[in-house]
Amino acid sequence: MHRKRQVGVSIARAGIVALPLLCSLSASAREPVETRWVDEPYSRMKAMAMLQSLNADLLSHPSATLTLERWCGTHHLAHDAKVVARVVKGADKPLPDGAREQLAIGADEPVRYRQVQLVCGGLVLSEADNWYVPARLSEAMNRELDESDTPFGKVVQALHFRRQTLTAELLWSPLPAGWDAGTPLPPATRHPLDIPAHVLQHRALLVSGDNHPFSLVVESYTANVLAMPSALLAPTP
Repeated sequence: MHRKRQVGVSIARAGIVALPLLCSLSASAREPVETRWVDEPYSRMKAMAMLQSLNADLLSHPSATLTLERWCGTHHLAHDAKVVARVVKGADKPLPDGAREQLAIGADEPVRYRQVQLVCGGLVLSEADNWYVPARLSEAMNRELDESDTPFGKVVQALHFRRQTLTAELLWSPLPAGWDAGTPLPPATRHPLDIPAHVLQHRALLVSGDNHPFSLVVESYTANVLAMPSALLAPTP
């Protein structure tokens, strides 16, 4: 399946300007330690560069799980860089506004909900809300989704589906609005940088090979994607 690139102009500018900072992120392998982002201009630029890099990676690769696994290993987020899917049992959430139109279903069509966390070394890196139309899946697929933690994409792979990205947005910008038009960056405080629980969100439809949408997915990436060792956050001498 393919991810359609839909990134705002301001986000793209941020990535272009901040991209050189990514060169300073490489380091030899080491054990993860406590992370502490300091509130100062360099850290803000580096955080923007990393979020833009992850966003581009997710949009250009078909598997969020494998993308996060590479990210986890490259940035030493865990001792063992292996991402596992964890289904949240009993979770429920109403359909977002406009979802029935996007799924091309009527007001009375049954829709099921599944929430999955992608976890690396105990860190929840993303939380995915998935609303799917059981009538467009086989009986065996529905049974497996009900009774196992098998990833949704693996269960429905026989549908030969594609992914249609609807939105990709930063939920948090380390840089102020208008920074690329001359707005000054906040002065350094040397306090910990205040990072919200979720920093990036993708919204997508899964469409079967016969062009029937059967799933709406909202993937929210957590602040843990920035939980690399503090030693990797300092400027390179």
